[in-house]
Amino acid sequence: MKRVYLSTKESKLFGVCGGIGETYGLDPNVLRAAMIFLTLATAVIPMLAAYITAWLLIPSGRRV
Repeated sequence: MKRVYLSTKESKLFGVCGGIGETYGLDPNVLRAAMIFLTLATAVIPMLAAYITAWLLIPSGRRV
């Protein structure tokens, strides 16, 4: 089972999109663009709340 961690090297804001991208082999920039689109499509508050929740719940850095 893959574990998601906040990214330390692909971090633009808090590392949420970078961490998801590193874990699943996706381009973090594509995830960021999708997040921006969803944020604007959902009137900002729901997606912003989801992002902040992910930032608080996902552990920071990859533990070896």
